Amino acid sequence: MFEKLTNKFEEIFSSLNKAPSLNEAQVDEGLRKIRQALLEADVALPVAKKLIENIKPKAIGQEIIRSTTPGQMIIKVVYDEIVKILGDTKSEINLNTTPPACLMLVGLQGSGKTTTAAKLARYLEINNKKKSLLVSLDVYRPAAQEQLNILGKDNSIQTLPVVKDQLPIDIAKRALSAASLSGVDVIIFDTAGRTQIDLSMMNEIKEIKSISSPIETILVADALTGQVAVNVAQEFKKTVDLTGTILTRVDGDGRGGAALSMKFATNVPIKFIGTGEKIDKLDVFHPDRIANRILGMGDVVTLVEKASQDLDEEKIKQTEENLKTGSFSMEDYLSQLRQMRKMGGMEGVLSMLPGVSKIKKQMDNANIDENIIKTNEAIILSMTKEERLSPKIINPSRKKRISSGSGTDSATINKLLKQFKMMTNMMKKMSKNKSEGEIPPEIFNQLK
Repeated sequence: MFEKLTNKFEEIFSSLNKAPSLNEAQVDEGLRKIRQALLEADVALPVAKKLIENIKPKAIGQEIIRSTTPGQMIIKVVYDEIVKILGDTKSEINLNTTPPACLMLVGLQGSGKTTTAAKLARYLEINNKKKSLLVSLDVYRPAAQEQLNILGKDNSIQTLPVVKDQLPIDIAKRALSAASLSGVDVIIFDTAGRTQIDLSMMNEIKEIKSISSPIETILVADALTGQVAVNVAQEFKKTVDLTGTILTRVDGDGRGGAALSMKFATNVPIKFIGTGEKIDKLDVFHPDRIANRILGMGDVVTLVEKASQDLDEEKIKQTEENLKTGSFSMEDYLSQLRQMRKMGGMEGVLSMLPGVSKIKKQMDNANIDENIIKTNEAIILSMTKEERLSPKIINPSRKKRISSGSGTDSATINKLLKQFKMMTNMMKKMSKNKSEGEIPPEIFNQLK
């Protein structure tokens, strides 16, 4: 996420941090590079200009020029201004109305509205204890209504039954009646998209809006389209008065232009970001945390929150106890691997640590493959219970059986056994090394 922009900022700030003092010319050169980095990341020109305009007078102020750490102070100025551009504070979904609260999702075809509708329903159920009704108003795209029904069924979310050949306006009316009878708290309308904005599309959305009186009208936009997403947002804002946006496919957006431009261009908050295909990959948009990630400072707060949601506390306590007593087994290690996969694998965890580019370079240099988690899991699952509890008994004949069951070879199994043998030592080293996002080289050697 935002990898290219983060790498650029880290390079710029690294050179500024090395200077014991800065003059105005050096600051101007740094700002020129920041502006260039923003434009290369597909940030809208007015946004890039506004950022530099806001940063410059503060960056060349006497308190920074004469500071003993001018580079750090400039980073703080840039951080504060990016947070302002992104929206200062997070914006919650507004449900402050007499139930059922209607939420209308709008956007172009292919932006991810249908999947986002299901993700949003799940989020509201888990975090707000609200029961949702999913309603597809897309009668134009083949199987669109069926897609939403399948998503609802697979995730135990109530969906409005499909009535063949019914028009969107009539579907909306039926949904309102059904919701009042079934006692749902929220109705999520998944409106039809088009390959481009047209008059009929906008008129239909206006009609649905007048019938349903949604408390939130949220644009779902594909972050990968960059400036196109911003232009689409501006058009929808003019016509249907948006209350917020959800950016999808942010996990694949190495540039970050859409995220930085959207709030500025529409003056409506970004509510959520989609970070993957799975139903739980919808994250609340925190401007300060995103600013941290863009500037290469990591997002440890979100990492801790994800850990508290995804990790089994009892298993963590048991693993810690086993480490202390020296009874750490392959069963414990398997549990750790699965917990890491829940949090997005090594890349998902490391992407939230400070100095992410340094960490990724270390991983690349060490030839660490993200698939190592899957491979190790397959090896452990091919072991007997006795072998998992006491790996010392694994001899050549046992390795042959395990390699056959896991689709690996003896060399790969040996690497895992070596890694496991050094696990306690590795955990100690990682706990001691908390600064600069650095990971001891010997740990990478163990993972090779």
